[in-house]
Amino acid sequence: MTRATHRSAEEIGRTELGPRPLPALGEQRTVRPSATVDTVLDNGLRVVAARHGSVPMVELRLRIPFAGEDARHAARAEVLAETVLTGTQTRDRVRIDTDLAAVGGELNAVVDPERLAVTGNALSSGLGTLLDVLADALTGAVYREDEVAGERDRLVERITVARSQPRVIAREELQRHRYGDHPFVREVPQAADVAEVTAGEVRALHGESVLPRGSVLVLVGDIDPDEAVAEVGRRLSGWRSDAAARELPALPAVRGGDVRLVHRPGAVQSQLRLSAQALPRTDERYPALQIANLVFGGYFSSRLVENIREDKGYTYGAHSTFEFTRNNGTLLVDADTASEVTAAALLETRYELGRMAVVPPTEAEVESARQYAIGGLLTSTASQSGMAGMLSVLASLGLGQDWLVAHPDRLRAVTAEQVAEAARQFAPTAFTGVVVGDADKLADQLGALGGVVLP
Repeated sequence: MTRATHRSAEEIGRTELGPRPLPALGEQRTVRPSATVDTVLDNGLRVVAARHGSVPMVELRLRIPFAGEDARHAARAEVLAETVLTGTQTRDRVRIDTDLAAVGGELNAVVDPERLAVTGNALSSGLGTLLDVLADALTGAVYREDEVAGERDRLVERITVARSQPRVIAREELQRHRYGDHPFVREVPQAADVAEVTAGEVRALHGESVLPRGSVLVLVGDIDPDEAVAEVGRRLSGWRSDAAARELPALPAVRGGDVRLVHRPGAVQSQLRLSAQALPRTDERYPALQIANLVFGGYFSSRLVENIREDKGYTYGAHSTFEFTRNNGTLLVDADTASEVTAAALLETRYELGRMAVVPPTEAEVESARQYAIGGLLTSTASQSGMAGMLSVLASLGLGQDWLVAHPDRLRAVTAEQVAEAARQFAPTAFTGVVVGDADKLADQLGALGGVVLP
C-alpha cells in the first residue's frame, strides 16, 4: 500500500503553470419574501407572522419598549426580567416549565435600556400553548417574595462579576463619554441598587410598563400567518392598557473630539473604543455606508484588520460596526491591545480612518464587501431563528419585511463613487471615544500622540 505524500496548502494552491485559479463566485440568490401578515391588533400590539422554512417549529420574539428616566429603573427592570416567568396566578415556576416542555418550547426574558424582550420557540403544533403561557406571564405575573429575593441575590452576584470585566467597563465609559446621563447609558445597573429592589417595586413596574400598545410580537416558522395572528388575538385578548409602552428618548448626536483615557490600575491590556455619528438604517445613503464600513473594519478582510492585526499584531481582533436605535445610527470601532502597543494601535486606527476619507475604496474592495454584505444577510435570515430576530429588529425601527427583501438590490445598486462619498464620514475628526487601561503605563505615549485627555 502506497502512503500518500503530505502536501502543504501552498503546494496544493499552485500548479506547474503558476497559482491555481480560484473558481468564480456563484450567483447570489435573491431574498424570497415569506408569506407574511403584518398588522396591529385592537390592543395596540403589532403582530408580524411569517411562514419560513419547513422545520415544524415556530420562533417567538416580543419587544416591549421599556425606557425609564429614574436612576433606579435599570435595577428594577433587571429584576423584573429575571422573575417575570417564575410564576403567575395560575402557574408556578414548575408548571410554566412543564407546560412549555410539553410542546418542546421555552421562553426567556432579557432587558436593556431600550426594551424588554421575550424570546422563545416551540413546536408549531404547540403555538397555542406557547402563547397561553406568554399571555399568563404578561397579565398575571405575581412576583412572589421568595422568587424575587432569590433571583435578585443571584443577579447581584452576576452584576458584581460583570462590572469587573474590562469590556463592560469600557462599554460603560464609552456610553458616558458619548451620552452623559442619558438613560441609554444605564445598561448594567449598580449591584447595590439591585440589592434594594423589592417585589412590590417589580409588581408596580410591570403594571406601569409591560404594555401592548407600541410593542411588537414576531412569529416565524412553519405556520399559517393568518391563523397565527388570529391565535395571538385570542390568547392575548386580556393584555390591554390605554397607555403606550415607553420608547427611549432621542439620543444626542455624537460629536467628534478627543479620546479620554480611563485609568484601570494594574491592567495589562487596554480597551480602545471609538465612535462617530452615522446614519439611521432608513436613510437612502445607508447601503453605501454599510459597504464603506465593511471595507474599513466590518469584516476580516478589512483595512483595519489587515493593518493592526495581520500586519502589526497589535490585537487579536478589531471590529467596526453599527449601533442602531430608532431614527439614529452610530459607528463603533473597538480593539483590545497590550498596554505597550496601545498608543501605536490608536495611531494606526486613526491612520486607517484618515485613509478611508482620502483614499477611496477600490472597485475590488467595494465588490468584495458587497458580496459579503449580501451573503451575510442571506445566511443570517436562512433559519427561522435568524429571520425572527431580523424581523424583530426591523420592526423596532419601524420597518418590515419589504425593507429586508429589497435590501440586497439596494446593495447591488451602490456604486464605487457612492461608497467613496460615504467613506468621508470616517474622517478621524468625526470620532471620539475612550481608552481604558493603566494610565501609569499609557499616559506618556498617549500624551505624546495627542488628542487624548489624560486623567
